[in-house]
Formats: sequence, C-alpha cells, structure tokens
Amino acid sequence: MFLYSTNNPALRVTFKDAVFQGLPPDNGLFMPLEIPQLPAGFMEALPGLSFQEIAFVVSQKLLHAAIPDADLQTIIENSVTFPAPVVSLDEQTFILELFHGPSLAFKDFGARFMAQTMSCFNRDESRELVILVATSGDTGGAVAAGFLHTPGIKVVILYPSGKVSPLQEKQLTTLGANITALEVAGTFDDCQALVKRAFLDSDLRQAIRMSSANSINIARLIPQMFYYFESWKQLPKADYPTVFTVPSGNFGNLTAGLMAMQMGLPVHRFIAATNANDVVPKYLESGEYTPRSSVPTLSNAMDVGAPSNFARMLDLYGSTWNTLRSCVSGYAFSDEQTREAMREVDTNYGYIMDPHGAVGYLAFRKFQSEEPDARSVIFETAHPAKFLEEVEAILGHTIEVPERLAVLRKKEKQSVSMPADFRVFKEWLVAHY
Repeated sequence: MFLYSTNNPALRVTFKDAVFQGLPPDNGLFMPLEIPQLPAGFMEALPGLSFQEIAFVVSQKLLHAAIPDADLQTIIENSVTFPAPVVSLDEQTFILELFHGPSLAFKDFGARFMAQTMSCFNRDESRELVILVATSGDTGGAVAAGFLHTPGIKVVILYPSGKVSPLQEKQLTTLGANITALEVAGTFDDCQALVKRAFLDSDLRQAIRMSSANSINIARLIPQMFYYFESWKQLPKADYPTVFTVPSGNFGNLTAGLMAMQMGLPVHRFIAATNANDVVPKYLESGEYTPRSSVPTLSNAMDVGAPSNFARMLDLYGSTWNTLRSCVSGYAFSDEQTREAMREVDTNYGYIMDPHGAVGYLAFRKFQSEEPDARSVIFETAHPAKFLEEVEAILGHTIEVPERLAVLRKKEKQSVSMPADFRVFKEWLVAHY
C-alpha cells in the first residue's frame, strides 16, 4: 500500500511511514493511492460475518499486504473487542451505539487499532515514539486508553482548558504511566495547530521520533470504516434508501464513510451534522470554504472551526463542490435545538442521547422533511454519562453512570498548564523527550 499527500499527488510513502509520520512534510494529509473494491459477494455475505471478520476483510483489501495477514489478524483481535449495536427508534430511524469501548466513545475503535498497529511496526525500533494528540473531548480519552502501557510509546494529549466535560477531563488526566496531559489555555483549534506545527518543525523531527493519534493519521480512519459495514449488516431488509448521519467535528468519521462507500458500501447519502461550528454545511450550501475560530457549544467534541479532514473529503471528489454535495448534505443546529431534541427522544422513545447524537438526530429529521422515504443510521458517538451534568439538567432526571466512569470521580487530575504558544510547547517537548 502506498499513500500520497493531498498537497502533492506525486509523493509516495508506505503505510508504515505514513503511520509514523502522521502528517506529510508539506502539511497535507496522507491518502491511499488506490481505494479498492471489496470482493464480489462481500455485501451479500455480510450478515453471516462477525464484526472481526468484517474488519479483517476491509483492512486486508485496503492495506494491500502492508501488514502481514497474521499480524493484521492479531491487531483486529486485540482492537475490535466490543460491539457496535444498532438500536431502532422507529422503522426509519436507527441509532448506532459506538460507545461500548473502554473510553465510552467511538474513537476507541480508531485509537485501539492504531495503538496495536504502531506497536506491531515499533517492535524493531530502539528509539522511543512520542504520540502527540489534540482533543476536543473524546479523542484524548480513547487514545489514552488505547496506548496505556504500550511498550516504547509515550503519549502527550493537548486539550483546551475548561472546554471538555469534567468526566472527559478525568479520562485524560488520571491514567499517568506513559500518558501526559497538557491543559492548553485556548481552543481545540489552538491545540490542533500546535500539534500540526510540531510535525512541520525540522528541529523537533530530528530530536524526537513523533507521530499523531488524531484523525489526521490514516491509521485512525481505516478502523472507522469497519462499523459502517457492521451497522449495515444489522439493518432490516427494506426498500428505504439508507443514509448515514454523522455528528461531525474534524470530519474523520464521515471521511471514513466516504472511503467505505468507494469500497462498495451501498449508501444513498451522508449527512454531516454539526453544531454552531458549521463551516462544512456552509460550504456544501455555497461552495465557499471559510474556516474560522471555533466557538464552544454543548456538543464540545464537535467544536472545530477548521476541520482537518475536509482536505481528504475534497481529495476524494476531485476538489469539486458539486460532486461532493451530490452525496453529502450538511446541517447545523444550536444548543437550544440540541436540548429540545434530547428531551424529544427521551420522551417519545425512552432513549437517552448525548448532545452529539442529538445533533445527528436533528439533522436526519431535517433531511427526512426533504426526503420522507429515507431511513438513517444515526451515529451515537459517546455515552451520555460522559456529559452527566448537562444531560441530567436537560432531561430533568438522573441517568445511569457506567462503573468505569463513576470511579474517575475519585481520582485526582494531573495535568501540565500550557499557553497556546508554539515556542513554549516546543521547549517543553525538547526538555521532556
């Protein structure tokens, strides 16, 4: 498997090099040179395949022997260890629960697959690997859980101070061992900019062996394709055109879906659901892409004003606005609309959604007003208990807290305060690694 940069189609790197580099030196993003079609009959055979079997076939086809089959099988067995069940609200509305992993967020799939892949590739390396990751909430917890105690790898998580939920913060800051949390005085975009700049800094690249665990890393996107096929397998047979509704921030999740469609997943359309950080829905409406500083919202993991994976979305469709919007619709909603949707789903269906999933629910209902015959798989990307205070206040009743979250309340936060200043960040990295 070879990859190129979205900024340089002539560039060629191996999958291993792309995983460890994280970001090309030209500040583009790595993309597969080829997105192959899945084997004939794969979709018809899907109902009889386990989640792990699906993951193996999809990744084996895409990776083109970049990982030996025996190693790939081990990676899958050690990373795809929890389910992604589909729950029906009504005959046209389905919820894909992606919060059954160790950090109770969809990013567990990508983080665990990437940790296992890096560990496999890192076996013969003598130098320590430092993983840099920016998080607006869920990524950091998933990466911390996925890489905890991985030999030869240390993780540095940058998160915006005061802009993640209390339980999300505890997931980032209480593990210790090879995990360090930097509490940045700024926004997620500031954190992401620090990470990207670190990879482009030649001094740091020479001094420290670094990689990324954000969705800018291609190893994060590949496993996010798996649960598109897993959810399709669980849907009842029907004549409804099927859309996937994806709450979106950095747009890695939706990009993985677009790649899955190119491999053969029969999708009618994708719905990009955002909060007030609506640069992609505005682009789909007008053709003008205007990134801006992110604004804080109730659905904080989607508070991204300059989504990295937008470059990949454009690359998949030849940077053509009309082509991209022919298969992706975009909608944005306010916090108050999100609260109303959470109460509506709780009242009408007895189902508790987190704020991100509720934005997805709103987006599908909006799309359904335009295409009433459609059915959708709505991604529920995090367990509602991760936003306990907000969810209980909105719904007016208590909700169950999983034990692995409840125990975090008693743990003491340990973080390093950091200004949104690259010079300070660089000096800290050099001093510690």
